Amino acid sequence: MRFTRSVLTTSALAALTVGTTTALASPASAAPNTTPQKVCGSAYKTVNSAAVGSLGTVYLTYNASNGQNCVTTIRNNPGTAVDMGAWIFVPATEESHEDVGRFTSFAGPTYVYGKGHCVDWGGSINNVYVQVYGSNCGALKEHRVTFTR
Repeated sequence: MRFTRSVLTTSALAALTVGTTTALASPASAAPNTTPQKVCGSAYKTVNSAAVGSLGTVYLTYNASNGQNCVTTIRNNPGTAVDMGAWIFVPATEESHEDVGRFTSFAGPTYVYGKGHCVDWGGSINNVYVQVYGSNCGALKEHRVTFTR
């Protein structure tokens, strides 16, 4: 009986130690823990991107098989939830989609049908915003705006 109680106590302490160590461990890397393809889908290829200051990147992706565009904003250093956003708009069809909230790693995915159309898209992390207008239109030059509120 004494041996069984000792083994149970030792096992419980070991489990508690492992749980505490795991809970207190810091992330192994400060690199982003995702990619645009993990967020939007493996068929989506990155066609454009814009830095969101030094905080992360907003990505425009495209799926040639279904004509859909996807936008996601990914932080460089995931962590505590912060205000983030990802959005896309097709002026020719007025179709839009956005994802805004408090996130630890990424905002999105946001999808619209954009085959053959120019798209406006952007994202934000904390108070840094990026907006790209008239993007992926062939010969037309896009217009990029980055600002802090």
